[in-house]
Amino acid sequence: MGALGGMRRNVEVKARLRAREEALRAALRLRGLGPVCPVCPGAGQGPPQVCPGGGQVLLQTDTFFRVPRGRLKLRQTQDGRGELIFYERPDSAGPKLSRFSITPTADPEGLQAVLSQSLGVLGTVRKERLLFLLGQTRLHLDRVQGLGDFLELEVVLQPEQSEEDGQRLARELLQEFGIGEQDLISGAYLDLLLAQGDNGNTP
Repeated sequence: MGALGGMRRNVEVKARLRAREEALRAALRLRGLGPVCPVCPGAGQGPPQVCPGGGQVLLQTDTFFRVPRGRLKLRQTQDGRGELIFYERPDSAGPKLSRFSITPTADPEGLQAVLSQSLGVLGTVRKERLLFLLGQTRLHLDRVQGLGDFLELEVVLQPEQSEEDGQRLARELLQEFGIGEQDLISGAYLDLLLAQGDNGNTP
């Protein structure tokens, strides 16, 4: 993971999922794998699970803090680990460039207390994430508490690649998943929660 001093780049896009099972089957097909039950037994219990289809099941809690620009969130996972993540990206639908920095923490609860007191909390997003790696793209099938199911693509750009290269790869994958422009969303999951009057702070 990179320290906060070094920004990294990817191209991201989020979309609502009409049928999570169909998206899972498409992900497995892209990985050259056969069909598998979309419900992974033991998800969320203990350390991160490995889905029978080759994906990794993660439970993530993201706490967003008030900052003057960009977004700052503390991510906690079911194995007790934490990551402080800062990122900047446009709030627009469709594939867009994201610049981000990540640093791990061994004391996420202590860090959350300090950041909450100093900056203030905007809200919290809780989700179950099924992660697949498709070449240089991280595919997330997310089940977000209070919102439903989503697909997120993160095309990790190589130093020599442009934003346009990442957008092209993302759009090719969206086509593979049958995702249309009407399914794309802008902003973060927290924005959707806040829009419906829920800051996610009640488990």
